[in-house]
Order: sequence, then structure tokens, then C-alpha cells
Amino acid sequence: MDKSLAIFEGHKIRRHYDEKTEAWYFSVVDILQVLIQQPDYQAARNYWKVLKNRLKKEGSETVTKCNRLKLVAEDGKMRLTDVANPETLLRLIQSVPSPKAEPIKLWLAKVGYERLQDMADPAKSLDRARQYWQQHDRSEKWIQQRMMGQETRNKLTDYWKNHEITKESEYAALTNIIHKEWAGLTVKAHKAVKGLKSHNLRDHMSEAELIFTALAEMSTRQIAETMSATGMPENAVAG
Repeated sequence: MDKSLAIFEGHKIRRHYDEKTEAWYFSVVDILQVLIQQPDYQAARNYWKVLKNRLKKEGSETVTKCNRLKLVAEDGKMRLTDVANPETLLRLIQSVPSPKAEPIKLWLAKVGYERLQDMADPAKSLDRARQYWQQHDRSEKWIQQRMMGQETRNKLTDYWKNHEITKESEYAALTNIIHKEWAGLTVKAHKAVKGLKSHNLRDHMSEAELIFTALAEMSTRQIAETMSATGMPENAVAG
């Protein structure tokens, strides 16, 4: 299966998985082509060009959050294409009157943005995660450790957010520093050792690895909080 393509009602949606941010980025034009129900790709490109200019004039941040990546074009060549993560796409979809708006929002929630449902009802997220791990024959002890580790992670990211660390790239860089301290490997290298690509590394850790990860992240937060309380500089939050 080609993971660089996702299918919505027969339409091919090009996408790219970013290892650093652990997020999917989808072709904006491909999504718009579905929304405006336009079979002509060039017409969809022109629609995006007009929409992009209108949003810029309105001062919308949606356009600035779109990136450009090389994706396979119709001629088989790699060409720069406007892409966006699901969060940005959900905002963009609101600007396009279309009967496909709700269906594609739900589709995005399934293929690249399950947090949409999680934010509405966090309990569902926990239940779904537990069911997923049980289906993969994880022991109750492992599941408990995984969930405790996630809570520790959430507290750390909340601390970062409260101290003006908000970009996904910054989260990824700090996470890498912490991970390398205890594992001796970057997150990407650790994934490679386990033969993983788009999977969540923590879902494939042993109980010991989960414990070491949680301890490292808890220690990082506690040290940072102590430094903050004593007035020491916090630019070594992860180290």
C-alpha cells in the first residue's frame, strides 16, 4: 500500500508524513478539488490561488501555516506543492462552501487527525487507545505504564506551552534531546532500530523503555520548574 496516498470517495489525496513532527501533511489542492467537486486539477489550482489571495487580504493565518513540499505530480515528477496539516485544513475547509465539507472533516479525523475527536471527548480517546493496545496483545501492566507515561508527557508539553514553546518543530527538538539522554539515540534512530516509520514509537516500547521515558520527561519538567522558581535561566529546559 502506498502510504503517500490516501483515498477519499475514490479521490487520491497526496500526503507526506513528517518524521520530526510526527504529523501528516496533505496536498491543499487535492483537498480543494474534492470540496469544490472539480474534476479538472488545473481549475482546482486556480481556485486555490484565488482563495489564497482572498484569505491573505483578510489577514487569515491559515495561508501562512501552509507549507510547500515536493510531491509526485500527474506527470510523475516531484513538484513543489502547497500542503497543510489537518488542523490547518480544518480551518481552510470552513472557508469553502461545499456539501463535502463535513464528510471530509470526518475523513481527516480518521486518517490524520484523531485528536479532533479527542478534544471533544478525551475519555473516548483513552478508551480507543486501550482497545487498540489490547488488540495488539499488550498486558494490562504495559497499558497502565503507557497511560501513566502519556500523562507525564502531557504535563511536560503543558509546561512548554506555558513558557512560549508552541511550535511542533520546537517540541520535536526538545523531545529528541530528552530521548537521546536516556536512550543514546534520537527518536528517529530509535524508530529505525525497531523498524518503524509512521508509527508511534511509544506504542512499540517495552515496559522498561516506557519507564525510562517517563522518568526522563518528569525529571526535565521538575528541573525546569525548580530553575524557574529560583530565577535561574530556563534555556536548558531539556538538558
